[in-house]
Amino acid sequence: MVRLLDRQGTNQRLGVRLTLATVAVTLFAMPFMLLLVLVLSSFEPLNNFDEGMARLFYGHALSIPGYTDFLSVATEVFGPWTWRVLAVLAAIWLWVRGWPRLAVWSVVTITVSGLLNLAVKELVDRARPILPDAVSWAPGPSFPSGHAMAAATGTSMLVLLLLPVLKHRWTHLAAWITAAAITVFVAYSRVGLGVHWVSDVVAGVALGLATVAATATGYETWRRDEGHRPAVPYEEGVEPEVSEAPEEADSVEGRGFPRGQTS
Repeated sequence: MVRLLDRQGTNQRLGVRLTLATVAVTLFAMPFMLLLVLVLSSFEPLNNFDEGMARLFYGHALSIPGYTDFLSVATEVFGPWTWRVLAVLAAIWLWVRGWPRLAVWSVVTITVSGLLNLAVKELVDRARPILPDAVSWAPGPSFPSGHAMAAATGTSMLVLLLLPVLKHRWTHLAAWITAAAITVFVAYSRVGLGVHWVSDVVAGVALGLATVAATATGYETWRRDEGHRPAVPYEEGVEPEVSEAPEEADSVEGRGFPRGQTS
């Protein structure tokens, strides 16, 4: 009877948490979907807003000597290839440490993000800003911003991988703040350099976060199906047991639980 009640309580908590995770994915996806509809319909107020903000940010960047050069370097330092390389390095480290499925999650997440960005760009085929005295150039369609989407995906994904080894709550907060700051800076730099509209970078960030939320939710569902204890990814990371020493994991298995599950 007690075991049945415990199972019912666990199922209820699982349902609530998965519902919240689904809501999180929806909330991140909604801004992107709204902007997608407005851009496809050539919504004039949005176009006017984008044009005004593009001139404002671009004009401000030009007014500071050397600032556009700084933005050009910084936006590439935090560009898509940086996050792809970091994702692969993280995957190699995780694989060596004995977490192959988590390694696959990191590679799949960054890959899905990149492919999704390319697919949406081709679907929308939005023209990039054309501004006087251009200081930068970028190929391909404009919506959504690949740099902004990659930054949002890469930073949030790495934070979810690092959370288990960050022992204090303040370090968790610092990690999320750092991820947010890098993402906002990359998004701003693309508009400041005159290669993207504001709606491009907002859509890129929203779609990147939605991608990570979706893959993290899928990974968490797998963990629970495998009998691992429920976790809250944004608080504990996608795999909280990564912080365990090998002997600790062995002792858990010795008590009759699969690796990663506790009593």
